[in-house]
Amino acid sequence: MGKLKETLEAYQRNDPAARSKVEILLLYNGLHATILYWLSHWCYRHKLIFIARFVSQFAKWLTGVEIHPAATIGRRLVIDHGTGIVIGATTEIGDDCLIYQGVTLGGTGVMQGKRHPTLGNNVMVGSGAKVLGPIKIGDNARVAANSVVLREVPANSTVVGVPGRIVRINGEKTDHIHTPDPVALELQALKERIEQLEQQLAQ
Repeated sequence: MGKLKETLEAYQRNDPAARSKVEILLLYNGLHATILYWLSHWCYRHKLIFIARFVSQFAKWLTGVEIHPAATIGRRLVIDHGTGIVIGATTEIGDDCLIYQGVTLGGTGVMQGKRHPTLGNNVMVGSGAKVLGPIKIGDNARVAANSVVLREVPANSTVVGVPGRIVRINGEKTDHIHTPDPVALELQALKERIEQLEQQLAQ
């Protein structure tokens, strides 16, 4: 009951629309998915693999959230809206994380062993973001909506774009205004080269 109580309180902190714990408990599919994950993960740890997978598939059908029972999830996870979320088998999620609808914490192949992401504590992953492969997202990091993250993200950073790139570290901007943008640099180099060739042709 303690784990459920603190999770309900986390929903209240993160969702201004949440009016009461009773409303969250009865109506929030993200919480329902988490509760069913607790059951499926318990079964998985006790070698009841088929039952664990059955519960997780039932949760997917009921809530639209697919969490593999082998995934490791910390305390006070908040799944906002939730529909379309996929969390792979070797995913690790720290405490106090916030995940929005359409997020994929997935793998990048059929390799054995660790193949899904690790999220630190207090990580936010925005709507539609894809975090792929055995990479680490550091504590207090923010992944912007619809980003595709394929590389490690340091703690206290914000990452945006496809592929994801870091735009803030420790609250300080690191975008193209303050550090070189490799795509912009490449385009500038091509532009200068074209201008040189045009000048040579004109002579």
